[in-house]
Amino acid sequence: MAEPAERSGQRRVRPAALIFEPAEATADPEHFFDLESIEDPRELLARATELTLAFRAATDRAIEFQAIAAAQLADPRRFDRLTAAAVAERAEWTEDYARKMIEFGEGLLRTSGRDPEE
Repeated sequence: MAEPAERSGQRRVRPAALIFEPAEATADPEHFFDLESIEDPRELLARATELTLAFRAATDRAIEFQAIAAAQLADPRRFDRLTAAAVAERAEWTEDYARKMIEFGEGLLRTSGRDPEE
């Protein structure tokens, strides 16, 4: 489970821009963000590293938003709240992982000031 960069003491890395490609370019299975066309290994390493960092940052942010949504859906103050099992089924997680994500999301909501109880 990802931990927000602010709490782990790390500065959040600003990811490289992910440039969306035209449909005809993405139809080619060998085509990936134009990396296959880069001849210089130094440039290829630099751009591939930028993409790796961008995807990692995007994954971390997406996990945080998953956790927030899970916590909101399981909030006992909601009349239509979901159980951890229902959240797990919806997100295709195990029930144990859903409970951990709900707890993680509750912490994120508290620290962000978005929790109305705080």
